[in-house]
Amino acid sequence: MARDDGKSDRPEPGRGDGEGDPRRRTTPPTMQPSRGIFGIVTIVVVVMLLFMALNMQNQGESISLSEFKTRYENGTLVRNSVVIREDAITAGQIDAQGKESTVRISLNTASREAVVREVLRITEGEALSRPQSYWGPFLYIFAPFLIFIAFLWFFISRGLRSAGAGGGMLGNFGKSRHRTLTKEMTGVTFADVAGIDEAKDEVTEIIEFLRNPKKFTKLGGRIPRGVLLIGEPGCGKTLLAKAIAGEADVPFFSISGSDFVEMFVGVGASRVRDLFKQAKDSAPCIIFLDEIDAVGRRRGGGFTTGGHDEREQTLNAILVEMDGFNSTDGVIVIAATNRSDVLDPALTRPGRFDRQIVVSLPDVKGRIEILKVHAKKVMLGPDVDLEKVARGTPMFSGADLAAIINEGAIAATMQNKEFIEHEDLEEARDKVKFGRARKSRKPDALENRATAYHEAGHAVLQAHLADADPLHKVTIIPRGQAMGATFSLPEKDRWGYGAKWLRATMRVLCGGRIAEQRATGDIGSGAAMDIAQATSLARKMVLEWGMSEKLGFVRYEGADTREMFMQDKDFSEETATLVDSEVRRLIDEAYNEATKVLDENWSKVEAVAEALIKYETLTSDDVSKIMRDGVLDRPTVSDLLRAEARRKTLESPAPSRPPDAAAGTESPPGAMPSPA
Repeated sequence: MARDDGKSDRPEPGRGDGEGDPRRRTTPPTMQPSRGIFGIVTIVVVVMLLFMALNMQNQGESISLSEFKTRYENGTLVRNSVVIREDAITAGQIDAQGKESTVRISLNTASREAVVREVLRITEGEALSRPQSYWGPFLYIFAPFLIFIAFLWFFISRGLRSAGAGGGMLGNFGKSRHRTLTKEMTGVTFADVAGIDEAKDEVTEIIEFLRNPKKFTKLGGRIPRGVLLIGEPGCGKTLLAKAIAGEADVPFFSISGSDFVEMFVGVGASRVRDLFKQAKDSAPCIIFLDEIDAVGRRRGGGFTTGGHDEREQTLNAILVEMDGFNSTDGVIVIAATNRSDVLDPALTRPGRFDRQIVVSLPDVKGRIEILKVHAKKVMLGPDVDLEKVARGTPMFSGADLAAIINEGAIAATMQNKEFIEHEDLEEARDKVKFGRARKSRKPDALENRATAYHEAGHAVLQAHLADADPLHKVTIIPRGQAMGATFSLPEKDRWGYGAKWLRATMRVLCGGRIAEQRATGDIGSGAAMDIAQATSLARKMVLEWGMSEKLGFVRYEGADTREMFMQDKDFSEETATLVDSEVRRLIDEAYNEATKVLDENWSKVEAVAEALIKYETLTSDDVSKIMRDGVLDRPTVSDLLRAEARRKTLESPAPSRPPDAAAGTESPPGAMPSPA
């Protein structure tokens, strides 16, 4: 439980076409786009701009009829240069500096005859009439664009011609973007995978098949074509797939589902075909499709952009390719996802992904093994208890546990320690779960007191309720978005929840608001996280787990509500009203029972809160001792700060004295005293 502050505060090997495989190169190296292409395009654009500028300039200066008469009579306009066209009258002129140019009189339909007649009179019939040519304006306007389109067509056609050989500017567009790894590159074997023993057992025969395919085909058996790894993020799905390849010592083609999807329809399907082609050429091998839900979502549901969009074509290509090879090809497809519920049934049917392996969160035993694997790489102190760390990290994934060891090593290094101590791992655990401690943030006395009583309410309830998880630690040091936190230490992993534990947990969640309100006479936003968790538990008790006497043994939420943007109720308005009243009843009961317990033990709440203000962090043993006799025999935070300030003062160098003073000589009369 935490009190929320209400504020939101090498290039990869083998990338592209299997070039990481040391045994073969399936395609020749692709040509790089020539820089000359961009230079030519730039030249074309510049020519277009110059052409248009000259076109604008050649139209000449536009003048009025009276100005035309004046210039013609004074000899500025060249005689016999006047030309009458459909839309304008043009004439050449020579200025005083002898520079030649063109002038024009624009014509419109209404006044054309009158203007032409007047020009003929002024020029005494010397003006020439010429028919309008439409090719000139057409070329002026469209010639630059035609040139540009011709260049563009030339380069695209050249790229498409060379695409078949895997080269050219567009040759790589439909090529697979996978990474090809080998055992030497990954260095991962089953010795590096811990906490998922059942999953390791299920893939043992796949490793044996990759090592010796004939052993299975001799008896007519067929190894699964595909293996689907299902589990929460960070549980080790990718690590397990790499370990399979490492144990079998075969190439490992790795690609993410999102790497197939592009803005152009058909590119993803092309990449799928290219990937499977290279895999067959390198068999035996493993194809690993990470986050397959990016392209393997169920077709025909939700909001789509059409029946033949890019994602659907990519999925169809995967389905066809998995049907296209048989058990003797030596290609195993392993896919990973944390959303198996959204996958298309055609993808998960037998014959494609025959085997679905659940990679679950590790239990206590698994967490200990994972911590031991990562602890081999660091120096641990004699006080480190990995079992205690494992017990204090329920629902942590393998990635979280690896982060704890790494953060503990960083913390010990920054403090110039020779090895990692247990307190470093405790701090790392809190940092991974809640974020970095914000020790520089100093709340005012009122806010600090409210936080102390809030966390004390949680701690006292957790210590008194037999059905709640045992207390581990309580702190008022801001961390992440929380102003404080109360940590529990479950005695075992829970894969199911009993009603007694749920009700006790809801009481503990209510305790923070109750104690804070009684101590300060006000309520704040610090209980936002507690309210959200309590409401979520109550709604699940009523809607999903059948723990309401009035609603009974019924589930009121559809299994596919996560697929919809708007969740649709599958019950009536009367039932919805009853659901709301049952949720309210469960929360009110928990709130009232928590209030009763805190009222009976208010002196203990006060003692724990005052100790939190003094010490900032209390262990479960500290809380038990305070509730027993109210005294802790250790320095407070203020004592530690004063001791640190005194140490820095003693370690600072003493001010130096002038040499004459050190020698005992007297200062001359009128001299200023030394600052020392």
